[in-house]
This record gives sequence, C-alpha cells and structure tokens, in this order.
Amino acid sequence: MVSHSELGKLFCSADAVCFDVDSTVIREEGIDELAKFCGVEDAVSEMTRRAMGGAVPFKAALTERLALIQPSREQVQRLLAEHPPHLTPGIRELVSRLQERNVQVFLISGGFRSIVEHVASKLNIPAANVFANRLKFYFNGEYAGFDETQPTAESGGKGKVIKFLKEKFHFKKIIMIGDGATDMEACPPADVFIGFGGNVIRQQVKDNAKWYITDFVELLGELEE
Repeated sequence: MVSHSELGKLFCSADAVCFDVDSTVIREEGIDELAKFCGVEDAVSEMTRRAMGGAVPFKAALTERLALIQPSREQVQRLLAEHPPHLTPGIRELVSRLQERNVQVFLISGGFRSIVEHVASKLNIPAANVFANRLKFYFNGEYAGFDETQPTAESGGKGKVIKFLKEKFHFKKIIMIGDGATDMEACPPADVFIGFGGNVIRQQVKDNAKWYITDFVELLGELEE
C-alpha cells in the first residue's frame, strides 16, 4: 500500500494532470443539464446514475440518453449562453498553479466537446488538451448522433486517452482526478488516481480510491509544501 505522503510526492512530481470534467472541474453533469434544458431531465439523470455506477456500458448509455435528448446545435449554444457551467471552487487556482509549474493539464470527459471547450477556455487550457465526445448535427442544426470513433465514447476510453498521451509526449507520471468509476478505471495507465467528492460522492470510488479528497484546497496545499 502506497502511503499518503508518497502519493503526495507523486502528485507534486507529475508532468501531466488529467481532470474529469462533469462533477469534478464543474459542479454539474453536462448531459443532465442539457437534458433539463431540453425538457427530458428525469429519464436522463436516472440513466446517468446507472452509467456512472458502471451498470451499463458507457457507449450504450450515451447513445440511449442522446436519443432521448436529441439536442440541436442551437440548444447547445443557448445552454452555454443562458446556463454556463459553474466551476468547482478551487479548480481555477489549482490549474493555474500546475501551469505555473509547467505541468501539462488535460481535460478528459465522456461529456461533449462544445461544453468542455467552453470550460477549458475559462481555465486557460488549450483546446488541443481537451478530449471529449463530439456531437454531430445535420446542416439545419438538428441532432445527427455523435462521433463514435472518439475514445471517450467507449467504456475504458479515459485510459485509452492517457495511454495515447504517454506514448505521444513521453510523460513519466500522469495523475487522473475525477469523481466516477470511469476515472478510477483509467489508473493504470495513469500512475496515480485521486478520487474527488467535492460535488457528488460515489461510494464505489470513495471506498476504492487510495487517495480521496472533497476539496481542491488539499491538492493546492500539497503543491505549497
């Protein structure tokens, strides 16, 4: 068993930190917000809960939820304009502190690129460091499915992204931070997983993560020591 102080040292010496987005970097679940905006909130949030608990294969759950929501391009744009996602307290400071230390910060999300890029811009994270699912629209803006070739559309997709990052950039130590089962599964290939329960506590993650936090202040504290 790795001690807490050793995990802290690993975090401080990481050359890349990957964050999940929904319920980690932002307070909401993007797909649930989109469902609420499109008037199908209850059915979709139940599906999200089942998917996060690992009960349904991720791509099947995503296909099923999007078929219910049928979001148009205009609805996605209006959601961002009228109900922009709320950043989790402390994330802005943490990302900026990591960037000052020349640590590469990535956002890896099973959510939607249009929403995640909006979040990335608020945190000065380049769009090239965003891995998320792409919604597809017909020329008239109506929903046309999603890009099923993205690794983030699959169960185990976050691990595939981390493996790709290691191969491409030769990172020695990658940290994955997130609230859900799909984040925990990405370690390995991530070197350390930090469970985050500041917005929602998922019991499976809380019970199994070697390091579990409920406030980003704890990670800022590690960097200051």
